[in-house]
Amino acid sequence: MKLKVVLGMSGGVDSSVAAALLTKQGYEVLGVTMQIWENDQELAIADAQTVAKKLNIEHRVLDFRKIFKEKIIKYFTDEYLIGKTPNPCIACNHEIKFGELLDYALSIGADFVATGHYAKIVKENDRYLLKKSSSQNKDQTYPLYHLTQKQLAHILFPLANYEKTEVRKMATDLDLAVANKSDSQDICFVTNQNYSSFIEKETGVKVQEGNFVDKSGNILGKHRGIYNYTIGQRKGLGIATGKPIFISKIDATKNEIVLGDEEDILSKSLIAKKLNFIPFDKLEKEILAKVKIRYGAREVPARIFPQGLNEVEVVFDQPQRAVTAGQSVVFYQGDLVLGGGVIC
Repeated sequence: MKLKVVLGMSGGVDSSVAAALLTKQGYEVLGVTMQIWENDQELAIADAQTVAKKLNIEHRVLDFRKIFKEKIIKYFTDEYLIGKTPNPCIACNHEIKFGELLDYALSIGADFVATGHYAKIVKENDRYLLKKSSSQNKDQTYPLYHLTQKQLAHILFPLANYEKTEVRKMATDLDLAVANKSDSQDICFVTNQNYSSFIEKETGVKVQEGNFVDKSGNILGKHRGIYNYTIGQRKGLGIATGKPIFISKIDATKNEIVLGDEEDILSKSLIAKKLNFIPFDKLEKEILAKVKIRYGAREVPARIFPQGLNEVEVVFDQPQRAVTAGQSVVFYQGDLVLGGGVIC
């Protein structure tokens, strides 16, 4: 009997080639496109259906719009309104792709859920581990640090050992219509990245202008609403001081944004909560690791110290620029993902 896999199909080249690879490997593949938002998914659904038909696999559309709104949209808007910078893609992986979709897969008797992520899952000494993909340029382990042992036992990443160029060539060789489709980049549910209009529409909270201030509280100008800005931002401030200035703090309670010099956005350490570790259940003692403080950041060496209940302090070897509350910090040793947490 074939093992059954529920594959998340976005209509893109990665999940399409993942479907082809799983089929070739002998799995029974059910392609699922998750409808998560009201707009702009018709093309993605149509592309996924076209690929599924080409590969002769079943395709379904699942309506996750209600749960997505409750778990992702609300989180996104709530975080911005209190001056943090959320990462909805990480939340979507956690709550939707490897939460709701995995639950659905298991409920229909499937053995695994699969996606087109570039990451590796291996089992060593009765423990599932998450490791970087063979493609260092495309590695996507950063937004997967939250995966649990139960989830990892039921997840497949067919693209783990491939480069993106190889994936596109496979799509071309298979004559898949999505072979040259560009990768999605921005947050899928915010049109034109207009956060202000989106947050106003979703929450009913109108943009409130406030003050840009310096470290001493002197008013430097007006901002256009705190959720239009993020820590470390330099461009688009509309403030002329004769020297480079950066956002060093967002104070939602005062509706103020503090501006400072570059040295003011350097941090020697951070505190992270909502932790998840993969090779072990809990951090018991200080460890040395490389850490990433945002998806596009390079890894930097640091010491990680357990601090009370499900909290760590990360002390950098060298101060880091624009450490941002609401983003995630992820810990690595070589290609092994130790885990991570949310910067608070």
